[in-house]
Amino acid sequence: MKSKRMGLRILTGCLIAVLWSVPAVLAQQQQRGTAASLTELSDSLRDLTQQVSQSVVQVITSGYGIVSNEAESVNVLSGQRANGSGVILSADGLIVTNAHVVEGARHIRIRLKTSPDNSRSFDATLVGLDKRLDLALLRVEAPDLNPLPLADSDTLKQGQLVLAFGSPMGLDNSVSMGVISSVGRQLSSDDPRIYIQTDAPINPGNSGGPLVDVKGRLVGLNTFIFSQSGGSEGLGFAIPSNVIAYGFRQLKTDGHIHQGQMGLALRTISEPFAEALGLEPYQGALVEDMDPVGPAAMAGLAVGDVVLKMGARQIHNVRDFSLGSYRYSIGDMVELQVLRDKETLSFVVPFVEREDDPQMLADLVDPKKDAVQQLGLLMLEVDYRVRKILGSLRSEGGILVAARVGTSRYVGDEILQGDVIYSVNGRHLTTVDDLRWALQSMNTGAAVVFQVERQSRLLYLVMESD
Repeated sequence: MKSKRMGLRILTGCLIAVLWSVPAVLAQQQQRGTAASLTELSDSLRDLTQQVSQSVVQVITSGYGIVSNEAESVNVLSGQRANGSGVILSADGLIVTNAHVVEGARHIRIRLKTSPDNSRSFDATLVGLDKRLDLALLRVEAPDLNPLPLADSDTLKQGQLVLAFGSPMGLDNSVSMGVISSVGRQLSSDDPRIYIQTDAPINPGNSGGPLVDVKGRLVGLNTFIFSQSGGSEGLGFAIPSNVIAYGFRQLKTDGHIHQGQMGLALRTISEPFAEALGLEPYQGALVEDMDPVGPAAMAGLAVGDVVLKMGARQIHNVRDFSLGSYRYSIGDMVELQVLRDKETLSFVVPFVEREDDPQMLADLVDPKKDAVQQLGLLMLEVDYRVRKILGSLRSEGGILVAARVGTSRYVGDEILQGDVIYSVNGRHLTTVDDLRWALQSMNTGAAVVFQVERQSRLLYLVMESD
């Protein structure tokens, strides 16, 4: 009997010990499971970073700029270097970056990381840029490039995990992680430009680098930050991938971006606005004004209509309409569903190029005969075709700046697309050959003064050859 009781006590003790050990065992298993999950996440991020880094480049530019010396109250023309980032979009050497990264650059070079300790450098040429969208396209002659695929930015969700790549502060091949804070941020409620907002740390030098999702696809192009300190404060903004795709197609084929439109001026329907007019807030975009002879007016739309849908896309505000527009090319027909006096109507509106868009003039240029290499510009003689687009000008003759296709050999004041050059050092111009001859006849380092018309105002621009 005594032996039996002893056995029971031993068994009971063992059971108690087992029961006491269960939480500890479960905790150990949970810790091992957590560690395994974190290790798996870390390995996945490492592999993703290595994959994407093969498509990211550092963009190094050199040029000239004005440096102010406040102590002596003078401005000095000085050589300058700058760093940005870019992303490879095609295996044949096309790289997209921000226009502000390469604007005004005399020389562009890209550096591609091939391993943690090695990199390759190549000279790059500017294919085209668009200041309005802040996009630029570069081309390099390089083998074995790895293009980054584009995601559909319309499918992005708030809170989605993203990685930002680039060269912050000139430190190439850097990566930071965060989430999408907003899928469609505007600088103002009626600004047509749309950005992805992220808290992934972005700093100077990240501009032009890719914002990617966990599948390694390009969802945005890092563009700017809001900061009081000059560094990252969790307010980074990127151009959506659908806007990049829209710009890439046109820059690749034309060297510039055609600005499509339907002749509509829209307004987001805020709550006070909706209450006053008896509308639903944030349900559609109100037609505030329109070109009376534009495509929308000719199709039957009227001021006061509320645009509810663009194709299959539901429209809640001006942002939705702007994003939807990037899916269409010049000449496409767009179906708009509108609300008018509580009745839903449908109209088909052509998507056309703005008649006053300077980019239209670039299509009239023959790059073989109209290029002025010294200035890196394509020029057009101001004939009847050009005057029909430009309207009235201040003087006869002149040469129109149709597009920028390279870097200028001159420094100083900037000649802009859309300028009409009337004279060089007092010599009147009527043909592109007149301009070439005037520049070729000048001595190296000599100053040159251009008289131009810009937005109906006459200006003198002073430059000198490098």
